[in-house]
Amino acid sequence: MSGLHALATRALRGLDPEDAHSLAIRGLKAGLGPRTGADDPILATTLAGLALPNPVGLAPGFDKNAEVFGPMLKAGFGFVECGTVTPKPQAGNPRPRLFRLTEDHAVINRMGFNNEGLEAFAARLARRGAGVVGANIGANKDSEDRIGDYVTGLRRLWGLASYFTINISSPNTPGLRALQTKAALEELLGRLGAARDALPASGRAPMFLKVAPDLEEGEVESIAQVTAASGLAGIIVSNTTLSRAGLTSPHRDEAGGMSGAPLMALSTHVLAEFAAVSAGRLTLIGAGGIASGADAYAKIRAGAQAVQLYSALVFEGPGLVTRIKRELAERLRADGFRSVAEAVGAK
Repeated sequence: MSGLHALATRALRGLDPEDAHSLAIRGLKAGLGPRTGADDPILATTLAGLALPNPVGLAPGFDKNAEVFGPMLKAGFGFVECGTVTPKPQAGNPRPRLFRLTEDHAVINRMGFNNEGLEAFAARLARRGAGVVGANIGANKDSEDRIGDYVTGLRRLWGLASYFTINISSPNTPGLRALQTKAALEELLGRLGAARDALPASGRAPMFLKVAPDLEEGEVESIAQVTAASGLAGIIVSNTTLSRAGLTSPHRDEAGGMSGAPLMALSTHVLAEFAAVSAGRLTLIGAGGIASGADAYAKIRAGAQAVQLYSALVFEGPGLVTRIKRELAERLRADGFRSVAEAVGAK
């Protein structure tokens, strides 16, 4: 991290978390973000047919309205996922709704899918240049047909996004996680598959399902089976958790989803379970708790073809991605791997 960006990161940590995030977005739009050179060739990989310069992606939540995917690609991310976006704009839950748990290197949020809606999001994506940019789509809180909201998002952004993520695992929209049950998931993915097949082939993009880490016995296997049968490319493991195990921060009892370092072990365990039951039928993206090259490497060896991070940026700033990539390349070479793909699922 450069001295300037380190100073800016420390200054932002002194502000209310949501105000700091808004200021960071404005700074990135003004061209104040870091810029990196070419990636180490050992990091080049593919994700569901998408060519990536490196496997380290920016998770959704940072760029909710598709405003700064370009600067974040220039900062060194191999891909950027924007959103979550819903058909209609919505304000989300009342503030405060974002909390730093500094003692735990964690974050709790109950944002509630606050975003400017599909039209603003689509207009920005339509102007994007090179690079892999995904769209994370969700349902409005007051929707009478939540599955219809996902179909609307897919249709509106078809041809604009490099890939789509179906977010049914946020704990901050009441009842949303119920879509992870087998019958509901079959209906959701069935309707999305029918909508996808009716859209122009020229806009075809892989689709991923994003799941929670808080799954019941047998749910991993049923989710993997339904996802594979529906023709989706894969699964992102995982979203935030409702667990508060081991937290020490005064904010630990705030309602919402917890992300950051304490999520690493749980999300990686669930990732390995998905890798075992899917047996190569699904592309997996590992998310949750990544703050170092060692963390990214652990996700890859657990079965992830690529990884995503966000919460660690709250504490380390955007320069973190450069360190993670350097450490990951070092670990790949130290263990004799010639590529990221060779290390995926390696025991």
